[in-house]
Amino acid sequence: METLITSLSPQLNFPITHASDVAAARRAGQKLADALGFDDVKAGRLAIVITEAATNILKHAGEGTVTIMRTQSGAAMPGVDVVAVDNGPGIGDLEFSLRDGVSTAGTAGTGLGALRRQADEFDVWTQHGRGAAFFMRVWRGATPPAPCGMEVGALCMPLAGEDACGDGWAVSCDADGATLLGVDGLGHGPEAAKAAAGAIHALEQRPAAAPAEVLRTAHELLRVTRGAALSVARIDYGGNDVRFAGIGNVGGLVYDGMARRALVSHNGIVGHNMRKVQEFAAPFVPGALCVLYSDGIQSQWDLGDYPGLHVRAPALVAAVLMRDFIRRRDDAMVLVARRRMA
Repeated sequence: METLITSLSPQLNFPITHASDVAAARRAGQKLADALGFDDVKAGRLAIVITEAATNILKHAGEGTVTIMRTQSGAAMPGVDVVAVDNGPGIGDLEFSLRDGVSTAGTAGTGLGALRRQADEFDVWTQHGRGAAFFMRVWRGATPPAPCGMEVGALCMPLAGEDACGDGWAVSCDADGATLLGVDGLGHGPEAAKAAAGAIHALEQRPAAAPAEVLRTAHELLRVTRGAALSVARIDYGGNDVRFAGIGNVGGLVYDGMARRALVSHNGIVGHNMRKVQEFAAPFVPGALCVLYSDGIQSQWDLGDYPGLHVRAPALVAAVLMRDFIRRRDDAMVLVARRRMA
């Protein structure tokens, strides 16, 4: 049985620069919790997580971003993910700051310890002089089992002034492996978003197919759209490898903590001009990361420049890359997937 996770679920991005932004993010989280059927206790815990995360940004960094979205896990039980990232001074003594009740800025909450205590899942990355990133997950009920062998974290950011994002992503998981899809609809706005949705529907139709077959299916579906750049990676658990095929400028790479290996795409436009589809293979062992990213993200980055980040929650990897390498003149997307350790 396949599990599908996609960017078609709404993602709410809140720049945090003022106390009113904290309140706006909290209200959005409460609205999402209500829509997902959270009880008062779980909704209250989510409100604390959002408030403390956003307030921490305001007090210690001055500005940052809080993102709120439905869980990127594929589990049947609903939940909410919260990602908070800033570019402030970082946290000097992380373990001390995470003690329950410690609040060095004198906030009304109970400090960063509240994030770890109130969230069902929690992770953090920080480096002196390079800010901090927090990941919190709150489930509606008890924490469900992982539905597949991949951990997923992804962020999309529309061009300033646009509501629709023309970049998208999807992940399909099954017992034998997982398929990752990253798409960049040509241009931006609603028509680009329509093209991205068409590519995601191709993976819905062929969730366990080879990358080349997913691309060919997408090519047919996108003929009625403006077209897209599209990359697809199929991870085989038994073979410990990943097969990749791409058309256009959605970049891909594999990172195992030591070496970075780029995944090769060919020129063209899926839906209009797709002359050559070729698959390439690379090793992909447990613990390795596969990253797909649109051209709204600069390509000259190296996870080795961020000590310890590659072992943190994939959502944190995506958030830091988005923070530091977004071009801000186009839609942007980063999809990060880690193969779970056996």
